[in-house]
Amino acid sequence: MNDTRPVNLDLMSIKLPLSALASILHRVSAVIIWVGFAVLLAVLCYATRSEESFQELTATLDGNFLVKFFVWGFLSALGYYCVATVKHLVQDMGFFEDKQSGQAISGATLGLGALMVILAGALVWL
Repeated sequence: MNDTRPVNLDLMSIKLPLSALASILHRVSAVIIWVGFAVLLAVLCYATRSEESFQELTATLDGNFLVKFFVWGFLSALGYYCVATVKHLVQDMGFFEDKQSGQAISGATLGLGALMVILAGALVWL
């Protein structure tokens, strides 16, 4: 048997199609959202203890770079997840299922996701 398949694939040399990138990012954003919800639930519990804890939390949100970065990342993941979920729902209804239109809707999803990241950044940082 003549087996000419490569034994070790160089994964960095493989170029994934746009639809695969959109799908992988959709799954990654779901993980970020679940972790973010756990942190936000703990923050909510802390904020509802007393008025002083709420004031301390708002002061931390206003001045801490890492907290703003976390909120920006969470909102960005949530925005992209919503856009990609609509893409999946549209495709589940039977639209944009062939290769060319699937690439087009995936490109639109990535573009709208980038817009959501920019809008989330404007919301948090401005």
